[in-house]
Amino acid sequence: MDKEKTALRQQLQQLLSLPVLVDEPMKDHTTWRIGGPVDFMLLPSSEQEIMDVMAFLYKHQLPYLVIGNGSNLLVSDLGLRGVVIKMGPAYAAATWRGGNVCAQAGMLMRTLALEAAERSLAGIEFAAGIPGSIGGAVRMNAGAYGNTIGEFVTKVTVIEYNGSRYEITADELDFAYRYSKLFAVPAVVSTVHLSLPSGNKEESMAKIKEWLQLRSLKQPLEFPSCGSVFRNPDGDHAGRLVEVTGLRGLRKGGAMVSKKHGNFIVNIDRATAEDVKSLIKEVQERVFQAHGVRLEPEVKVVGEFIQAK
Repeated sequence: MDKEKTALRQQLQQLLSLPVLVDEPMKDHTTWRIGGPVDFMLLPSSEQEIMDVMAFLYKHQLPYLVIGNGSNLLVSDLGLRGVVIKMGPAYAAATWRGGNVCAQAGMLMRTLALEAAERSLAGIEFAAGIPGSIGGAVRMNAGAYGNTIGEFVTKVTVIEYNGSRYEITADELDFAYRYSKLFAVPAVVSTVHLSLPSGNKEESMAKIKEWLQLRSLKQPLEFPSCGSVFRNPDGDHAGRLVEVTGLRGLRKGGAMVSKKHGNFIVNIDRATAEDVKSLIKEVQERVFQAHGVRLEPEVKVVGEFIQAK
């Protein structure tokens, strides 16, 4: 490690209680298990640490990316320059007061659903099958089985890029299909406040079990993936369009369109980010040629990629 990098690591470490990770492989932090190294990975364990880190990065104009569980994320094989802030297990607690819950951004959706059911709170059983964390899930209004997380959000606490803190109410978030105003807000989700209706623990647990079993039957959980790759076009399903185009099993290198579900691209044999990116493009082109529909990826692509020929 050169002197400049060592000095920056030391400065960042002063802001955090957990070790700063240097040249950390992103493949260990994405559900696709793909991605080269990032210069620095930070693991904040409190809101104050997030505020301090954001203020530092803003002051020094350092590039950064905020991630949760690393789903819906494709990282270049060359990795990332700058800083990744991971909202992970160190920042994943929740405070429960009756039906009101305040969840830190790193809390997994599955954990949130199970803890709610244990407290006889209903409504978010669907979240048990979503691979992401609450911060990212709220940003994109993640959902399943006809429900979305935005239905239960009352407000979100965010940290601006200069390190200041404020709250956004649910009405201001403009939740829609796979969208919230957080996409346009220059801030990082810190905590999510939800209001959940009373329910029955046994009924909620049974519903979670049923939906997880259904998910295991219909989705390729035996391989690393990012979840759904494409947004559903109006009045249709992306997976159906991929399947009727005959693309299940289509392969580029170690990446393959799942034979079980057309809207999943799975890492079956040490797939690279280039493999996945190339496969996404071919699926888009062939679906468009067959049906005149341009599928829009849900996946966020970051890092440097080889220019397509």
